[in-house]
Amino acid sequence: MSTFIFTNARVVREQETLLGSLHVVDGVVSDISAQTDQDVPVLDLEGDWLLPGLVEMHTDNLEKHLVPRPGVIWPSALAAVLAHDAQLLAAGITTVFDSVSVGEFDVKSPRRQIFETTLTALSTARAKNLLRIEHFLHLRCEVPDRRVVEMFENRVNDPSLRLVSFMDHTPGQRQWTDLDKYRLYHRDKQWTDAELAENVAQRRDWQARHSAANRQRLLDSCRPLGLPLASHDDTLPEHAEEGFNLGMGISEFPTTMAAAARAKELGLTVIMGAPNVVRGQSHSGNASALDMAKAGLLDGLSSDYMPASLLHGAFTLRDKLGLPMHRAVGLVSGNIARAVGLDDRGRIEVGKRADLIRVREVDGAPLVLGVWRQGQRML
Repeated sequence: MSTFIFTNARVVREQETLLGSLHVVDGVVSDISAQTDQDVPVLDLEGDWLLPGLVEMHTDNLEKHLVPRPGVIWPSALAAVLAHDAQLLAAGITTVFDSVSVGEFDVKSPRRQIFETTLTALSTARAKNLLRIEHFLHLRCEVPDRRVVEMFENRVNDPSLRLVSFMDHTPGQRQWTDLDKYRLYHRDKQWTDAELAENVAQRRDWQARHSAANRQRLLDSCRPLGLPLASHDDTLPEHAEEGFNLGMGISEFPTTMAAAARAKELGLTVIMGAPNVVRGQSHSGNASALDMAKAGLLDGLSSDYMPASLLHGAFTLRDKLGLPMHRAVGLVSGNIARAVGLDDRGRIEVGKRADLIRVREVDGAPLVLGVWRQGQRML
């Protein structure tokens, strides 16, 4: 058997934090607070934090590597996948659900163009054992897109598919209820008032013609597979109710306190962006994740567009709200693992995977000094 011991560590468990030792045998946690056995390898953490490996359920980070600049598609999707993998590893993430867009809401977006190459590169990297963290697939479906069903059904049987979310970025509702914010987000296009009106009208037409039928067909494909389902950008309480009635268990990035409160009442897992926590506000003017945490509405965090924010977000919640360390860490590990149906990771517990990260605070920032996946050091 392969045996390893961490000692002098501040071990963050699900219900407590304790200073002690942790034994790993064959990639699994075998004992906590045990006496150190000098006959097996020992790593003295010198009082650093020992956390469960972080679980990321929604990140757009891979797309940034595939499309590093507007109009630029990187020629090697496989190289982009490995760069993405390395960046997440350095952020302390040991399990990721790569959120790949199915369909698009901008006709000039390259998302349709990179869809198949992205999934093929992920499959190749997995088959060739090139990845250092575990990658699952999260297909985020843009329901007004006329091709979304076709694209999704071509990949619905991908064995790595573990999560599906339903999005509708039509301006005038959900994330883009305020058309001034929609225009500001697309300020590079320098629309005239007439051009903005034409853009909005076109997208609303797509929504009217395609959204309802597409959503139903996607749900029909998902239900036999028992996949976790998520709504996206719930803005009104009615949006949370709609998601609940359609069988969704997760509300991703609700944009208002009212929508988050209704989602929580219905038993949905409420996920917000960790960058929102770290920055103290939403980049698009939506509700504050800190305010949701204060109100007891927050169940978990996603790094969204900034991988390092996941760990930083947990420490920010501890520092700004006085959240106990084990509860803050649970928002980026155990709570997420449960929401996506993974019972073997996300918390430091005897019998669970030894997905672990060593963290030291330097000048107020939590820094990742070591990462282990199933007991094997990856960083």
